[in-house]
This record gives sequence, C-alpha cells and structure tokens, in this order.
Amino acid sequence: MEKPSYLKDSEDAKLFNELRKKVNQRVEAIPENRDVYIKIKAVILPLIYVGLYFFAVLNAEKHWVYILSFVLMGISLVLIYLNLIHEAAHNNIFKSKRLNGVVLHIFDFIGANSYIWKKRHIASHHAYPNVDGWDTDIEQSGLLLIVPWIKAKGVQKYQHRFFFLVYPLYLFNWMFIRDFRDFFDKERVILKTQGRIPVVEKVKMVSYKLFYFFYQIVVPVVFFKVSIGLALGAWFLQVIAASIFALFVLLPLHPLPDNAFPRLNKDNGLPFSWLRHQLEVTNDLEENNWLVRNVLGNFNFHVAHHLFPNYSYMYYNEITEEIEEFAKEHGLAYKRFPLFTALGKHRDLLRQNANNAYYILEE
Repeated sequence: MEKPSYLKDSEDAKLFNELRKKVNQRVEAIPENRDVYIKIKAVILPLIYVGLYFFAVLNAEKHWVYILSFVLMGISLVLIYLNLIHEAAHNNIFKSKRLNGVVLHIFDFIGANSYIWKKRHIASHHAYPNVDGWDTDIEQSGLLLIVPWIKAKGVQKYQHRFFFLVYPLYLFNWMFIRDFRDFFDKERVILKTQGRIPVVEKVKMVSYKLFYFFYQIVVPVVFFKVSIGLALGAWFLQVIAASIFALFVLLPLHPLPDNAFPRLNKDNGLPFSWLRHQLEVTNDLEENNWLVRNVLGNFNFHVAHHLFPNYSYMYYNEITEEIEEFAKEHGLAYKRFPLFTALGKHRDLLRQNANNAYYILEE
C-alpha cells in the first residue's frame, strides 16, 4: 500500500526552514553540554531498577518491602523509558549509534521489545502522528475508540464509563498481546511501514519475554522461597503502577479533542503540510519545573520533540520558547494545556466518540 503523503506547500517549507534556523542558533548558543546528564542517567536508572529487584528478593520475608520494591520498579521502568529508551531510539544519548543501541536493548530486559517499539515510534508514530491506519499509537482496539470519525460500536459506546478499568492494563496489553500481534498478525498497522520482520527478531522477542518472566517470577519463587501468590501479586502491582504512570505522561499529548485526526483522501494524501500537521496533532503541557525537566524527560514539551527529534529533551525548554514565539508570529496552531486539563480533555474525547458526536455534527 502506498504510504501517506503530506500536502506540498512551499510557504510552509520556508517557514520551517526559518524556524529550524532559529532553533539551531538558539541551541548552539548554549555553552554547556547538557546531554552529559542523560549519559549519567543511562547508568543510574538501570542500576536503580536492578537494585530494587535485589532489595526485594533479599528482603522477601518482609512482604510489604517486597511489594513496595516491585511497585517502585514499575515507576523506574517508566523513568527508564522516558529518559533513556525514547532518547536512544532517536540516537540522542551518545554520538555512537551502537551505544544508543545498547541502551535501547534495556527495553528487552524490562518486558517490552526494543526492535518493534523503535519501528512503531520512528516509522509509524513520528512519520504519521494521529493518522488512523498508520500511527500505531492510536491503533484501534475492540474496547476503546480514539479516532473521532470512526463510529462507535458495541462496548465502545460506554467507553467513557469504564476506561479507567482498562487503562491500568495498558502495559499488560503492550508486553503480552501487542508485541506478539505486531510480530505475527499480518493485519497490524506496523507491517505497512515495517514490511517483513526477520525471523531472528521473532526468536529474540520470545526469548527475552521468557527471560523476563524467569527473573520476575521464577527466580524469586525457586531461589528465594517467595510464595507464588506474593511473586505474582507484586509483579502484577508493578505493571499496574507502571501502566498508570505511563499513561499519566502519554495520554495528554495527542489524543485530545483539540488535536486533529487527519483523514487521508482517495490518493492517500494528508490535508496539512508536514509542519502544520505536527502542530495540529500535538500539544504541550504548561507544567515546567525541575521534576518535569530532570526526572520525567521533559515530556511536557512534546511539540519540540516532533518538530526537532534530533535534539535531546535537555534542550526542549529553549526550543519550545522559539516555537511558541514563531507560532504566534505566523499564526500557527500551537497548543498548551495544564496537565489535568489535558487529561480531562482526553476523557471528553472518549465521551464524544462514544456518543458518536462526530456523526451528529456531520448530519
């Protein structure tokens, strides 16, 4: 199938070149090498995850310590994703692609799959954000409907009432259903951009999943005399905590009623230029403090990431200042909301889609 194409607009191309020049000059004027902090995290964060694991199994007789340690492992898992995995996929931690690849492989040891995730993120989500049938991040499930112009069916008509029961299972679905389907289901979106997946990657995926279960469940039970109930319960709470934390960070950035879900025309063309598309489908968050910048990977500045993914999140504060000023000057769609306002807007999107509001407005 032919891949989508963005609207050709020479004026927008000139605008982006102008913005890119401003951003490059702004970043080059920053004297220190801020990326060194990410390199430090590339050592510290995995050590925290491993340290919590050993602290748990060595104190397994104290059930509350074991459970709390596994829950904190779930939190550290998300921090590893935000600060390391995401940046390694864009080769923003080290100058060496090989070293970035080493960091990316951490994902395989904590339950996900680095190979297929990078394909999803780069070739699907970054290439066609919020485009149904091409962005894997909004790929439709049977339970929840994200795209407004697809008619709600069955349980989707009640999704705004039960979504809070589904979202805590987010990483379970990712680790044990979505990864397998993307490797073996020929109907999945990822195959449009990935094509044939090498057999060796399929073998590696299954092997890493088995190893993940081995050290998470089998090792504590067999070697540290942890009861099966405690081992499964603590692991379950770990993934629940990670799911809630991850969605708390990811949901407010794209799937909102204020953002566009552009439809392809009969020639597989998109209605916006690349520049305007990124601004129409993405929003920032107003929160900007030490915690967000240094612990949560500057997830609040998501527009900067989509427009300039070659810069690490350590520069997004200055880059966003340039984007916001440039957008105001040229009448471009730049959006920023408080975190809880954005989360509320996501629920509004689910409610509108459940009630088929798009179809009512069309009629």
